[in-house]
Amino acid sequence: MKTGLRLLLVVIPLMVLSAAAYFYFTAPVPVPSAWDFVKTPPAHVDHSDLITDKFESGRAVTAVCLDCHEESGEQMLHNVHYTWLSEPVMVPGREEPIGIGKRNLLNNFCIGTQSNEAACSKCHAGYGFNDQKFDFKDVSGVDCLVCHDTTDTYKKGAGGEPIAGVDLTSVAQNVGRPTRANCGACHFSGGGGNAVKHGDLDTSLLYPSAGLDVHMGGLDFQCVDCHVADDHNIKGRSISVSVDSKNAVACTDCHSTALHDDERITAHIDTLACQTCHVPESAKKYATKMEWYWGDAGLDKEEILHEFAKKKGSFRYEQGFKPEYRWYNGNNERYLLGDPTVQGGVTPLNKPLGDINDPTAKIWPFKIHRGNQIADANYGYLLQPQTTTEVGFWTTFDWDQALINGSKVTGLPYSGEFDFALTEMFWKQSHMISPATEALQCLDCHGDDGRFDWEALGYTGDASRTGGRFSQKGGNQ
Repeated sequence: MKTGLRLLLVVIPLMVLSAAAYFYFTAPVPVPSAWDFVKTPPAHVDHSDLITDKFESGRAVTAVCLDCHEESGEQMLHNVHYTWLSEPVMVPGREEPIGIGKRNLLNNFCIGTQSNEAACSKCHAGYGFNDQKFDFKDVSGVDCLVCHDTTDTYKKGAGGEPIAGVDLTSVAQNVGRPTRANCGACHFSGGGGNAVKHGDLDTSLLYPSAGLDVHMGGLDFQCVDCHVADDHNIKGRSISVSVDSKNAVACTDCHSTALHDDERITAHIDTLACQTCHVPESAKKYATKMEWYWGDAGLDKEEILHEFAKKKGSFRYEQGFKPEYRWYNGNNERYLLGDPTVQGGVTPLNKPLGDINDPTAKIWPFKIHRGNQIADANYGYLLQPQTTTEVGFWTTFDWDQALINGSKVTGLPYSGEFDFALTEMFWKQSHMISPATEALQCLDCHGDDGRFDWEALGYTGDASRTGGRFSQKGGNQ
């Protein structure tokens, strides 16, 4: 009996340990939640009892905010949402660093802010930005509410001032963490209306389905879950106003590059941006502007939505468009005021840098917005017109006077003669991420009607048929 008991005392623990080991090594590994990688925001503080003032102006609200959030004002003075100008940065082709941003760049949508500040600053995170005299070092001009309103009643007008009828006390009492509605108030409607500019940002993202965007729809992410803000420095780069990838948001901030089980997919990672496969189309719900011809502005003919408006010219919109693909290493060129246009060709305003031989470049999906815009016929550079106010082109339809007015603000000479130059502008497609089941499949790129222009990308033909491997760029040249 004693021998048997001793045996049982040995065998039973061994059996328990064996069973435990079996379940330990064979049990499924828990899959981390997407939220495991998202920074936990600070707990919300109810302001309804903290704020009792009756406010007559936005600046009065800011003064109360800064009583408690003393450091926030100074932080915002270095935030591009307020400054509209970067710290000096090396722009390709220039010898010295230059500050660039919405304050001094041209685009091929509404062209530019200079001489149009009062209208453009409806989307500025500040108050009173009506002209070049605005003081960007004055913390009293910071608009806290535009990012922190949770009532959806806060609206801005000329110069960034709250429009008449906004209950500033109610809004201030109900501030909170920025939502998609806060960010979208400007970013969904850039370029003059919903869905106009980006291609992958529009009001469909306010309440999206998982099929529209897996992060915002499937997981209810807010913009600031990825575009994290530390001391009001918001992570993210827009190729429209930036020339490098510093402080950029990347898929690998949360996702491992080893997440694919199929080694054939993994072999593409060195050459393809995640977005190339996972953003197979953009403008899923609302059409976006693909072409804009300012040369037709001012014509007296029937106005047709998404086709022609006398104030702005002719357009072409497209819904559910397939992106175009270019090599991109995170840096890009930037047209600056006074640069020459490409005579007889197309002037790129923010051309992505990189090619097949660049080990840091990947193939990215882009919306490429094309059109023409006003230029000096003698000096050979693009011009900044004054389009807004009672003396701007949208009121007078007088290009000559609009260019004289714009020149007075920019300091760039206008010869007195103008024409229209072809331009193109690139927009990365990083939102409207489709579910994995809708990602591009092999034949989408490697089929007879595949979406890649292989030769334009630097290959001699389809990389899968000419011996080149995605993981070995340039190997099939």
